[in-house]
Amino acid sequence: MAPTDAEALKALNTLIDTATTLLHQLQTVLGGIQKNRTSNTGTNKPESASTAASEPSSAAAINALALAHDSTSLIKAHSTKISLFIINEPFTPSAISTVIRQLITGPIPGLASSIEICDSNTYTAVLRRELAWRAQRVFLELGGLLQRIPRDGKILSGEKKDSFGPGGKGSLASTGLLWSACDDVVGLANMGVGGFFVKKTEEWRDTLKDVMEEMKEWGDEEPEDDEDDDEDETDDNKDVQKLADKLEETSISKQDMLDDFMNSQESIPRNDPDGIRPRLESSLKRLRLIVLLYQAIAKRRFKKLPSFPPKTANPDLAQRLDKTAEVLQQLPDKFGDLAAAFYDLDPEEIDKAMAEAFSDATGVSELLSKNWNGERDEFTEWTEKFQAEIKKT
Repeated sequence: MAPTDAEALKALNTLIDTATTLLHQLQTVLGGIQKNRTSNTGTNKPESASTAASEPSSAAAINALALAHDSTSLIKAHSTKISLFIINEPFTPSAISTVIRQLITGPIPGLASSIEICDSNTYTAVLRRELAWRAQRVFLELGGLLQRIPRDGKILSGEKKDSFGPGGKGSLASTGLLWSACDDVVGLANMGVGGFFVKKTEEWRDTLKDVMEEMKEWGDEEPEDDEDDDEDETDDNKDVQKLADKLEETSISKQDMLDDFMNSQESIPRNDPDGIRPRLESSLKRLRLIVLLYQAIAKRRFKKLPSFPPKTANPDLAQRLDKTAEVLQQLPDKFGDLAAAFYDLDPEEIDKAMAEAFSDATGVSELLSKNWNGERDEFTEWTEKFQAEIKKT
């Protein structure tokens, strides 16, 4: 006997609650992975999400990124059905329930399992955290869409359907956010491990270039003449008063405050008693080489990574990649510290920051000197020349 409309609606509401609980549990687990609180085996994962890859031997043969790609594509397709069901007559609770059951038994645990399979010793900890972060967004936005399903059996219309306002979003906006989150997971899967590391390296390189340009612009600033000190002090007091006046205005932006702060930095004195300029010129010269190092690493190493998962376990490769990524990510921050030391005209801090940053750059070039098979190549010779130039005072 077919269920009545009331029974179908009640079953749908119960199913929504079940799916929402599962999605919350998965978000908690994925948040832990991003903070390295959970093991690679995914033992803290909800039981209902552990159906895929239950046998270790079969899990090793599954491509984690391919599984994430396929599972997320299905989530996007199923969510599109739900989005259409809740805004078009007639409202059919049983049809929506069928789609939600398909999500719970298929692509949701599939995406969760892809992260379990994407262990750090095979795919690197960096990629695993990235996949967990992107999948967490999918589960978050999917939960948001499920909460838009009307509990009263009536289709959505008006603001509940179309609203994009800051106070809340309609079902169409929720669907759009979910699609975007799904596309991000699919994009990561399509990039693969090598493409992911190339992209991240280019992002870190661009940040490094920004730091270099800021340091260069600061070094090109003309110092103020000593005889104008009294006049400059008066101007400074006026500038301080202007900034104080701005602070009382609600229209002042963070960028305005940052610009005022940067404009207040001292330039290198003409007599340069502490030898700041030679240090700056030396730093900029070597910083340009490090920007080239980022480009060379992306081209000569990351674009030539072997396919993943490798045919045989190779934890050394994953660890090597993680160590490389850690240094490449931290170097822009360290050069930011170096820039701050220059702005403070502090030679002691400048020397300390220079030694640390350039040492790390030399270290990462040594780490990637040989290719993935442990053999010398053209890039090996390039890194040796790079190290020689960096070590010059």
